[in-house]
Amino acid sequence: MNTNDITVVFQTERLTVRRYQPDDQENFFIMNGDEEIVRYIRPAKSRDESDRFLQEVIQYSEENPLFGRWAVNERETGNFVGTFAIIPVEGTDNLQLGYSLVKPAWGKGYATELTVAGIDYFFKNTPCHELYALTDPRNSSSQMVLLKAGFIQSGSLVEEGKEILEFVYIRDR
Repeated sequence: MNTNDITVVFQTERLTVRRYQPDDQENFFIMNGDEEIVRYIRPAKSRDESDRFLQEVIQYSEENPLFGRWAVNERETGNFVGTFAIIPVEGTDNLQLGYSLVKPAWGKGYATELTVAGIDYFFKNTPCHELYALTDPRNSSSQMVLLKAGFIQSGSLVEEGKEILEFVYIRDR
């Protein structure tokens, strides 16, 4: 990865959140092609599907500089650890926060660190008063992260035939 081309979105004590680059294909596929990593999000993608999805992600980020799906790297090592996103909730005007981490990054507190910093980033850069997060009812780990970061469960919805739990973080509550 050419560090001169990196556009940093925000940083935490241990992590850098940055725009994806075309040379992120391998890491993007490692994450999106692994059924265990994406099991609560979407079906795993083939290499070609992952490469096309990466191009869509890069284009979206270019067109919407405040939002998108971004790469996450450890600051100390530069190792790729996952994705962080602030994207629209399909079919609504709401925006949602999300993340996905590669297996070696599990259990290190990165999800909470990203969520707390992402909330801060969102409210500093938008006039919005609410930020949403959606999780599969079986994904208790993500639900705990969201609650720890200050989200409250606000209901559920059905997306593509399956139930999804909805969480909301309200500014200045």
